[in-house]
Amino acid sequence: MSEEIKVFNTYGRKLEPFKPLKPHTVTMYVCGPTVYDYVHIGHGRTFVAFDAVVRYLKLRGYNVIRVQNITDIDDKIINKARETGKDWREIVDYYTKDYMDGIRALKVKIDAHPKVTEHIKEIIEFIQGLIDKGHAYVAPSGSVYFDVDSFPSYGALSNTKKEQWNQGEEFVKEKKNPYDFALWKAWKPGEPYWESPWGKGRPGWHIECSTMSTRFLGERFDIHGGGIDLVFPHHENEIAQSEAYFGHKWVNYWLHVAYLTIRKEKMSKSLKNIIPLNEALKKWGPNVLRYWYLSAHYRSELDYSEEALESASKGLQRLKDAVALLRGVISQGPKFRSSDEAVLTQRQIVNLIEQFHEAMNLDFNTAEALNVAHRLADLAFSKVVPSEDFTSAVLAMEGFRMFNEVFGVMDEEFGAGMETLSRVLDAVLEIRNQLRAKKMYDLSDQIRAILESSGVKVLDSKDKSTWRLT
Repeated sequence: MSEEIKVFNTYGRKLEPFKPLKPHTVTMYVCGPTVYDYVHIGHGRTFVAFDAVVRYLKLRGYNVIRVQNITDIDDKIINKARETGKDWREIVDYYTKDYMDGIRALKVKIDAHPKVTEHIKEIIEFIQGLIDKGHAYVAPSGSVYFDVDSFPSYGALSNTKKEQWNQGEEFVKEKKNPYDFALWKAWKPGEPYWESPWGKGRPGWHIECSTMSTRFLGERFDIHGGGIDLVFPHHENEIAQSEAYFGHKWVNYWLHVAYLTIRKEKMSKSLKNIIPLNEALKKWGPNVLRYWYLSAHYRSELDYSEEALESASKGLQRLKDAVALLRGVISQGPKFRSSDEAVLTQRQIVNLIEQFHEAMNLDFNTAEALNVAHRLADLAFSKVVPSEDFTSAVLAMEGFRMFNEVFGVMDEEFGAGMETLSRVLDAVLEIRNQLRAKKMYDLSDQIRAILESSGVKVLDSKDKSTWRLT
């Protein structure tokens, strides 16, 4: 089993070995929502995809720090307030709650949620730094723009050329070039504003992420993620302004989640096919949604249909049934059997656990990891449960525990406390001690390697083995 993790880096478009800047810590920033409308199931997919990445890295023993911003001032928010006649802060509060409720329901854990309006001072300082370094300029209106021509490698992330650099912004005439983008937007009557050296105004969209990510993670960090739609212009602009400011590489790995479609069409308001996340959660529940989200590789498009969710519900129930039956075998107590068939089954289980890690090690391939989980269920139904072999049942349960650590769809089956984990690991080590006593060292070594690749250090002594979490 290869323990090396490889990720597909959008910057360069190739698989690369994953080597964090610090040996045991991974720093990650993922672009969050602009809170002017309900979070939809496409957003949910991105949040869960990166949650699986975080969970697997933690399973492998890394400490992961994940930051995800909330854009709480933007043209879309101002327009929504104007359309509804409500104060923009009321809009922000309402839809921020919807977002937070959604990620909590999906069991997505995020360490910090910086908001734009809480970091205006730092944003202004960042912009002034770009001006001082010759990478930005103040227009007659008081808006500040990034001078794209001052950053020679612009377009490298998105692999685009100058004629494709349309930013889709206003005030084109006052820019040096039409592809320059706004760092600070001058105030217009009726809009919220903050004071700055260039007059009243508010931040442009892109500058917030450069400022807040480095505020929490430092001048260089490991992973920056988001939906594929953010590659250009948002992430391209983030790279330009950040590397122009710091003078060095900013992010090591860029990961992007593919579109979620509905009947093969991208979700859009014009097509009126957006499904709010809160409605999907009410209908399907978080476990089925997480299962469905992770049934496709994060870089593959995922198409929504009622049939797909029904299938996900049935697939998840099948895994739960396997776990329930395994628990029944384990509850009967140890019945160590050394038959050739039992040993063969145990080897098959160990190999499946290794295949699970191999799938996740190859760019976090949850689709293949899920296939492995179902092959483990097949083995549980066909071999482990009928034989009532305790050793095989405990090994299989450990495989499902690892699966759930990443997928988070069977928490009720495993419980959330250390007590359950301790019992399972103690049973696995007891099995391993029995294998060592029978001089089946190859299988016992495989079990040790699997445990240690999952963040469990095995400590062997002459008579027994113990464990600790790394």
